[in-house]
Amino acid sequence: MTTLEPAESTTSSSQGSSSHGSVLGWSLTVLLREWSARVEEASRDLPHGVRGYQVLSAVVHDAPPTQAALAARLGIDRTVMTYLLDKFEGCDLLERRQDPSDRRARRIVPTDHGRRVLAEVDARVAQAEEELLSTLPPEDRRVLRALLEHAATGAAPGEDRCAAVARSAGLTQEA
Repeated sequence: MTTLEPAESTTSSSQGSSSHGSVLGWSLTVLLREWSARVEEASRDLPHGVRGYQVLSAVVHDAPPTQAALAARLGIDRTVMTYLLDKFEGCDLLERRQDPSDRRARRIVPTDHGRRVLAEVDARVAQAEEELLSTLPPEDRRVLRALLEHAATGAAPGEDRCAAVARSAGLTQEA
């Protein structure tokens, strides 16, 4: 019978990891904390920061959602969503349009300006992610991203990515 010995840790226990702890948990926690701080900085110019980034990203990258569907998807109270969308509309980032199939519903669509702003923020987020992973060679970064996506998809099949990020970053609380 083979006995599995814990691998020696190259990380000191003062950093939150030891041969008896979860290196995965510690690693994911550190990376998420750093990622969140960097994305907050990258999205500082948007109304409501990271929450605003999630709203604009969902509106730009997906089919135009209704206001209620967008609120539900991001876990934002519908009343709070109204104020967020008012602010975004006032900044010419998006607009509400009547749904042709349901006159009571409004579709949230990005403006051209909103698309340009999101492209700039997306570029800053990509740069922040590159800096976060800069200690890894480029090929390892690509592999890490692919493995993390595969693991996350397997752990939560069909889960809405935008909503998952909003929950993990604490953006689902009412404002």
